[in-house]
Amino acid sequence: MRLKNKIAIITGSASGFGAGIAKKFTSEGAILIMVDLNVKLLKKVARNLNQDYFIADVSKASNFRSLLNYVNKKYSKIDIIVNNAGITHKPKPMEDVTEKEFDTVFSVNAKSVYYCGKYFVPAMKKRKKGIILNVASTAGLSPRPKLNWYNASKGWMITATKAMAIELAPYNVRVNALAPVAGMTPLLKSFMGGNTLKKKKAFLSTIPIGRFSTPEDMGNAACYLCSDEASMITGAILEVDGGRCI
Repeated sequence: MRLKNKIAIITGSASGFGAGIAKKFTSEGAILIMVDLNVKLLKKVARNLNQDYFIADVSKASNFRSLLNYVNKKYSKIDIIVNNAGITHKPKPMEDVTEKEFDTVFSVNAKSVYYCGKYFVPAMKKRKKGIILNVASTAGLSPRPKLNWYNASKGWMITATKAMAIELAPYNVRVNALAPVAGMTPLLKSFMGGNTLKKKKAFLSTIPIGRFSTPEDMGNAACYLCSDEASMITGAILEVDGGRCI
């Protein structure tokens, strides 16, 4: 029960890594507000975990303000925010990525973290307590070809994590990030540019430990960084990648 009675927001928690983090946090005693755009799936997962949920597009300021208002009315505080929601464009040369695709990637992957800082950090600073966990990617540390602007968005998130950590440390607000390798999530097909056995084998060959990351892997790592056991850790980028970045 390392997160007992901790109130946590997890974005993108209807599936994939977000759902894995939500499941682990629930088992460790956290009280969750699960956030996603997939209404049907979000309701199902939240109901299975007996947790609260809020339907929102985290790339939009109005949705983040609504989330803040909801949290302020229903809960007395927020202890943890996990910025997990993410999206990618399909693998292609950088000149072939459309402006719309570029804007979508940065709105979800980067602007959502900005909104987190804008709307939720002030209360954490006032309380002098809080934890923010950003879900970055090995793509931000060791970019893959043809995932150009997705790589860049995750590189941005890594730098943003460090910038947030150094600025918020005097307020006892810790900010860290996870850098997973591609995992068994709905985005895997997009990362690989298809879902054939040949593509899967080629992708796996770049991961020394020989398997994709799982929602359980991410849940375990997230739980540690968001627990009091990691009270001296801030600005860290924890690679959950089976050796991909070695």
